[in-house]
Amino acid sequence: MSIDTTTAGILALIAIITAVTVVTRFGGVFLMSFVTISSRIESFINTMASSVLIAIITPMAFSGDAGSVAALIVTAVIMLATKKPLPSIAGGIAAAGLVRYAGLTIF
Repeated sequence: MSIDTTTAGILALIAIITAVTVVTRFGGVFLMSFVTISSRIESFINTMASSVLIAIITPMAFSGDAGSVAALIVTAVIMLATKKPLPSIAGGIAAAGLVRYAGLTIF
């Protein structure tokens, strides 16, 4: 199946992606309405977001450029020190920008 990259094709893709997103979001809420939230399920839900984030970040730590490694290290240090995500994210973005602006590389 292929969709042309015309205006109509792009709008069709956006509509399909929107529909899939809405169905999965509402579908998850609908299915969870039938589940009794125990402490074990609540713990799973709370840690699921962290595990997805770690799955995205880990490959970047091993194969990323100097900017991404600097961002990872600075974000981790600030998060451990402050326990606040917003300053950590801002620090990581700033570190990546500075390292890339300076043109630093790994090895």
